[in-house]
Amino acid sequence: MADSCCTGNNNEIEILASKQAKTLWIVLIINSAMFFAEFILGWLSNSTALIGDSLDMLGDALAYGTSIYVVNKSLSHKIKASQFKAYLMVILGLVVFSRAIYRFFYRVVPEFEVMAYTGLLALFANAICLWLLTAHKDDDINFASVWICSRNDIVANLGVLLAAGLVFLFNNSWPDLIIGFIITSLFLKSGLGILKKTKSQTELTN
Repeated sequence: MADSCCTGNNNEIEILASKQAKTLWIVLIINSAMFFAEFILGWLSNSTALIGDSLDMLGDALAYGTSIYVVNKSLSHKIKASQFKAYLMVILGLVVFSRAIYRFFYRVVPEFEVMAYTGLLALFANAICLWLLTAHKDDDINFASVWICSRNDIVANLGVLLAAGLVFLFNNSWPDLIIGFIITSLFLKSGLGILKKTKSQTELTN
């Protein structure tokens, strides 16, 4: 009987892990696609807010990808994967931040139509991700944190839409720059925070 119970529990765990992995792959693909779409369209339309939001998509994609890759790996592998993710986030964040500073001195009014339509598409994509992750948000602490990140992405998308509306109303680049700076700064803060945590974890394991 005991063996039967253990077998049943193992099967349930494997089924749950399979469902979790499937969900992670779906949201990973969605976020990766939206990163490229937002980054390219943001660059072409001169929208700092869109580019900043694309980095948020990248951060999520890296988080999902890391979760899939290290699920059965050792702690050292998880630390190295997190460090890679953090360094990439910081490098891209600095690139976008530098471009935002350039746009501060050489301002160009972004194309609000592109901002609005792309922002709506990103909002729809994140709403799908949030809906998919909601089914697993109570599974464990990892999925709970991922769900919170996805929920926060909705706020960033609304920020892009707000910027697009203000750019349209005032025909000025300031709203786009301000919101772009805020989103990019939060992205950089997240990357540096991950590096700090991985450094402390590395010291503990040595």
